[in-house]
Amino acid sequence: MQENLTQITAQPQDSPRKRIRRKDDLLWKGILEDVFEDFLCFMHPDANKIFDFNKGFEFLDKELEQVSPLGEDLFSSKVVDKLVKLYTIDGKEEWILLHVEVQGKYQKNFSERMYTYNYRIWDKHHKPITAYAIFTDPFKVERSNRYERKFLGTRLLYEFNTYKISNQNDEQLLSSNNPFALVVLIAKAAFKISRIVNKGERDRSLLTIKQAILKALHNKGFKMDKIKHVMNFLRHYVRFETEEFNNIFEQEVEQITGRTETMGIEELLLDRATKQGVEQGITQGRIEVARELKKEGLSVDFIAKTTKIAVKKIKTL
Repeated sequence: MQENLTQITAQPQDSPRKRIRRKDDLLWKGILEDVFEDFLCFMHPDANKIFDFNKGFEFLDKELEQVSPLGEDLFSSKVVDKLVKLYTIDGKEEWILLHVEVQGKYQKNFSERMYTYNYRIWDKHHKPITAYAIFTDPFKVERSNRYERKFLGTRLLYEFNTYKISNQNDEQLLSSNNPFALVVLIAKAAFKISRIVNKGERDRSLLTIKQAILKALHNKGFKMDKIKHVMNFLRHYVRFETEEFNNIFEQEVEQITGRTETMGIEELLLDRATKQGVEQGITQGRIEVARELKKEGLSVDFIAKTTKIAVKKIKTL
């Protein structure tokens, strides 16, 4: 991942919920890069007729950082923003802005924020952008898709694409042959289980959801790299609170797929640590990854498989 990410190592004053949000941010950043083509095809079924995916696409994090609106930190835990350059079939360069509200918290100045990105990118790079806002909050209330300002006969209207996860139909998502549909289902699962107070009931409900997504992922014939990316998101975006249910799920993964995989979380976290200048060799990097995974409550056995660090060592972290 080509990211200039803030350091994932939690400071002593950080709360567990804040650390989880940072982890969620990282996973969203990763999945948006990993399935970006699928995202566009999910939003626009005829995207293959519009874009030349053979030319690939480029994530313009540096350009986005330069125009981050309202003095905000581009990599804050409130939102995830990605700016992507790609090409149409006729060779025209296009820029696409993806905005994800990971915390799902309403922001009063949201529409203005989207407009600010638009005019700053145009002013600095002279590139128009097509913008998408993805809302992960559990509420059914529609969110604005426009910014409007008018006074004395002058009117400004900026409209953009919006996608509200809570309004999507589970059955339609499960029947879709697009990997991003399963990403949406996983995001929906996060606020579905948050409403359940009892820990055991919450884990049982999550297990049922994860099993359904796992089976759909395995049966749809996706390419192995897509399966890997979505499985990474499924494993870590919605987490079991007890090791018992995590082990049950991992056993089912092995039964259905015939294999177990670390699914890339190690690479994501190592990349983040490296870019913050804390790289102290491969061994130290793996220790930092193990420490973060342990903070998130993942099983010692899973962490050992992921980081290649001995169980005994992990227990001392």
